[in-house]
Amino acid sequence: MGRHKHIERCIGEYIARNYRKVAEIGVGRNFGAAAIIRDAGRSIFCTDITPVAPGVTRDDVFSPDLSLYRGLDLIYSIRPAEEMVPPMISIARAVDCDLLVYHLGFEGHGDGGEIVECGVVLHRYHARQNPSKSVF
Repeated sequence: MGRHKHIERCIGEYIARNYRKVAEIGVGRNFGAAAIIRDAGRSIFCTDITPVAPGVTRDDVFSPDLSLYRGLDLIYSIRPAEEMVPPMISIARAVDCDLLVYHLGFEGHGDGGEIVECGVVLHRYHARQNPSKSVF
């Protein structure tokens, strides 16, 4: 149990330092990282296909309500099923936000994305575009 708390703490603290408006996909019953992000004053909501707690928004990554995710800086997921990663990448691309995923040690998707080390290894599968730095 203590190892899982370390994972959520590292992820929550990293996100709270680097993002303002986020969503956790597939939260289940594990609110550790979300609580850290919320307590840091960041805007956060959690989704799951089967909400088990008050305040969790029902959404299915295979048929998402994109309006939920518009305006976010980040979507993240902790230990999602491997088949959830491609639709999460599609959501992040559609709404132009970062996507970070913490996998079980042996899992990954495609080339693994950009590795982000924050005390644990996160995979950034999509980075939002920053129009202010684009060259036109």
